[in-house]
Amino acid sequence: MQRFEGRVAVITGGASGIGLASARRLASEGAKIVIADVTPEQGKLAADEVGGEFIQTDVTDEAQVEALFQTTVDRFGSVDVAFNNAGISPPDDDSILTTGLEAWQRVQQVNLTSVYLCCKYVIPHMQRQGKGSIINTASFVAVMGAATSQISYTASKGGVLSMSRELGVQFARENIRINALCPGPVNTPLLKELFAKDPERAARRLVHVPVGRFAEPEELAAAVAFLASDDASFITASQFLVDGGISGAYVTPL
Repeated sequence: MQRFEGRVAVITGGASGIGLASARRLASEGAKIVIADVTPEQGKLAADEVGGEFIQTDVTDEAQVEALFQTTVDRFGSVDVAFNNAGISPPDDDSILTTGLEAWQRVQQVNLTSVYLCCKYVIPHMQRQGKGSIINTASFVAVMGAATSQISYTASKGGVLSMSRELGVQFARENIRINALCPGPVNTPLLKELFAKDPERAARRLVHVPVGRFAEPEELAAAVAFLASDDASFITASQFLVDGGISGAYVTPL
């Protein structure tokens, strides 16, 4: 399928993990890919792999985010898909009793404020085009609670989910679809780091996944491709859970 022939997709955090897998998937279906990331070496490699462009971007910097979308339109004529995916989950974001204000604010800036900025500056381009699809990376933790808390991460993803819902409603009649992708635990470098640093804590997460394993980035990329495509033309303002059943589980199979 070439569902994205002639379309341009901007992916933040596109140098690794879900972002990179999504860049590969969308490119395989014909999209022109713009990778936005803070890491120039990895970002350039990712863009070269998918035959796309790399624009180094700090997604917490308003001027850089505005320039990202303007530069994309200047070079390629449109932004048809915006996958606002950049995020962090640092070890100093833990229980509310131990997480300092600096850690709280840093996570909010990267995970939530960046999505606000990306939406703020891509929507006017989509309004001029008369169409567009925005996918914001939230998380299954936006709809659940956890005793192994990452308080700022959880709060930031809840904010992404609520903001995506509101924007999806606000711009629905302008043919701009805005959805929140809510992944369960995904086998990415972030998760591998958790396993390496605290295997017991990581194992506590796996036992609650009904399918008995973590997702692969390619499985999330498939969901991104669906939400970005015309196949999802009646889906907006949604929380799109791809979590192996974790948010529906009371007790998982033995």
